[in-house]
Amino acid sequence: MPTTSTAVPRPDRTYEIHEVAELTGLAPARLRAWERRYEVVRPRRMPNGYRAYSADQVALLRAYARLIDSGERIGDLAARPREDVLAQAEARALDGSPQAALLEAVRTFDRERLEGLVAQQLALRGLRAFAEEVVLPLAQSVGDLWALGKIPIAAEHLASEVVLHALKGGLRMSRGTGPLVVCGCLSGERHEWGFLATLAVLQEDGWRIHYLGADLPVEEVIEAAWQLSPRCVAFSSSDPSIVRANLPALAAVPGKLPPHTIAAIGGGGVEPHARALRGYGFRIGLEAFARATLR
Repeated sequence: MPTTSTAVPRPDRTYEIHEVAELTGLAPARLRAWERRYEVVRPRRMPNGYRAYSADQVALLRAYARLIDSGERIGDLAARPREDVLAQAEARALDGSPQAALLEAVRTFDRERLEGLVAQQLALRGLRAFAEEVVLPLAQSVGDLWALGKIPIAAEHLASEVVLHALKGGLRMSRGTGPLVVCGCLSGERHEWGFLATLAVLQEDGWRIHYLGADLPVEEVIEAAWQLSPRCVAFSSSDPSIVRANLPALAAVPGKLPPHTIAAIGGGGVEPHARALRGYGFRIGLEAFARATLR
């Protein structure tokens, strides 16, 4: 269940302004001001008046944010060609990080090299640091490049397959003796990067992770919980529309779980439905694991 710092963009959907703020680190007031003064992006207006940002607009705003953090001025950046801004931001992001070699392997479809680099980083850093320092930045970079049309979807799929295989392997290798969490992505949700990275962090914090996979019906996760008796059952989705479609099934989850089992849910798609989900009895994001004692 990704937190704000681990949010991973999806090139196949649009984003409201609060989501863009989370993905870029730019406050909504600043986003509105940039739109008004510099027209850095022009989000589409929904019938309800809300802004809807495309994934490539989010990627461009992330590039602006990265350069602003390094001392650039938005007025100067807005006057420059878009491609120059993107190139400078990419170079800044890759400076001194393992991302350059990883992205080059993705771009050239060099699976063997990508697998070797990923395995090297996992062995060097350990599972938690690998998830936080390598996987999540790589997910953002690959997502941005895909959204901007700089890599094809086949390259994104290659990166996903290699990285997810490494994360799942890491989760299997270190089970631990702490409380058990049974977890999976909601029905319709196939994006696993952010969720698995968060599970890697939880495992390093002492939880035993039993990950059931992506695109799972809620009832099947409940059935598994009765067989495994976990401390927590956790769901994730990166898309508000997927969470909305699953709300009727989710409403019944807390009442169907084994005694003393916590219901948790997280991911980028949860925030618009957080009030309803809390009303059902869910804990949102990492709060479930902060409140539940490791025993």
